[in-house]
Amino acid sequence: MMVVSDVFAHVVDALDVETFLVCMSENEGKNLALTMMKDMGFQDVDVVFVKFQGSGARVRVRAYINRPGDKYPWLDLEDTGEEES
Repeated sequence: MMVVSDVFAHVVDALDVETFLVCMSENEGKNLALTMMKDMGFQDVDVVFVKFQGSGARVRVRAYINRPGDKYPWLDLEDTGEEES
């Protein structure tokens, strides 16, 4: 059985999260999105998109699991016992 932390070993590059945040400005939306990702435990985060729309901001943030040139964990993965499809 795969646990959550094992899943990230299979991520090639990054994880994107998109949501609408209630806020007063585009800058506040950006800061809230970055704080949200940090609170979820991601350290290497970029704002990919932000657009203020009246009552809040549509934001897309990217948490990098692996950057180019990193030591890629999937190269060291042992057979997980999963069948290839």
